[in-house]
Amino acid sequence: MNRPSEQSPAGGFRARLHTVIFEADTPAGKAFDVALLWAIVFSVAAVMLESVSQVRLHHSHALHVAEWVFTVLFALEYVLRLIAVRRPLHYARSFFGIVDLMALLPSFLSVVFPGAQTLLVVRVLRLLRVFRILKLGHLLGQAEVLMTALRASRPKIIVFLGTVLSIDVIMGALMYMVEGEANGFDSIPRSMYWAIVTMTTVGFGDITPKTVTGQFLASILMVMGYGIIAVPTGIVSVELAAATRQHVDTQACPGCGAQGHDPDARFCKRCGTALDWTPPSTDGETG
Repeated sequence: MNRPSEQSPAGGFRARLHTVIFEADTPAGKAFDVALLWAIVFSVAAVMLESVSQVRLHHSHALHVAEWVFTVLFALEYVLRLIAVRRPLHYARSFFGIVDLMALLPSFLSVVFPGAQTLLVVRVLRLLRVFRILKLGHLLGQAEVLMTALRASRPKIIVFLGTVLSIDVIMGALMYMVEGEANGFDSIPRSMYWAIVTMTTVGFGDITPKTVTGQFLASILMVMGYGIIAVPTGIVSVELAAATRQHVDTQACPGCGAQGHDPDARFCKRCGTALDWTPPSTDGETG
């Protein structure tokens, strides 16, 4: 009898658990995901209602109990997800793994830092799983394309932001020298704040140049801002066009739960687990 390889999917209970939790193509899997989504909606609604003073005054205890009930349920679900995959650490470091963990932490942090439970609204990110339930898996593929484009654009965006920050430092120093404390530019950091607000065309108006020289520099920065805004858009657009040529599917890896693999992929791109497998039949299973 051949022993299963390191990369082969878990059999028996763990394989069935993986199918229920990570896949929505079976009745059990779809029922699990639908119940999970409703739980997420109700938990986020409870957090939002708790922020309303009148509701909090009359239903504070009930909302607090509901918060911890949902937290315990999500904690149990998180543990089951780790059990269902062959490589729990890979799933824990994935996007959804991090979101699942972040959805639990605020409740425990609120014990030490009162009010931290407000951050439980991060659970709304878990609603992204609705795409699998509604058979909109191709939209997850498009999301993967967008993430690929953003990752490819990262070095160029970093250079771009470095250039913008350098311009803000120079313009902030110039405005501090030209306008001075009398006109509200009382430090270089505060002048940099004005430069950032001006370059991004926000224009709060809390600090404005009064001298002719300062207004001239402000005009240059405003015009420059319109040109700079188009740069990151162009960078991401180019990478997005390149990423669009690639096609991905939404099969969940049995090893780490990752999605977004190439259609002809045989192994997971994150952990190397084989993708072309079928959960073992339960007929005649003795253990």
